[in-house]
Amino acid sequence: MRVKTGIVRRKRHKKILAQTKGFRLSRGKIVKKAKEALLHAGQHAYNDRKIKKRVFRSLWIERLSGALSSLGINYSKFIAGLKKNNININRKILSEIAIFDPRTFAKIVELARSTPRSLGEVGAAKAKE
Repeated sequence: MRVKTGIVRRKRHKKILAQTKGFRLSRGKIVKKAKEALLHAGQHAYNDRKIKKRVFRSLWIERLSGALSSLGINYSKFIAGLKKNNININRKILSEIAIFDPRTFAKIVELARSTPRSLGEVGAAKAKE
């Protein structure tokens, strides 16, 4: 006995057309074109999720660079100073601090400028305060 795919096919086609609703021209109306458009949309979405991370990182770096220029230090020296002093704050948080709490950011910049201290000296300095 031959089984026709009428109901199954219609359901699958409706699902594809629902996902491509709002696409231009035949890409949202013709099943074959819609399926192809959906595949490409998925690829672009995947790639853009990766690109989004790069774009935000560069935004944070630009913000930091702008905030640092007013404090008289460039970005590369600031990051190198943070690493030497074992200060592990990511660029996102640093840019937020630079925008919303400039005094704290200035203190972080001073720490980055200073020479690296041993852990014993840091504990002694805190005990004096």
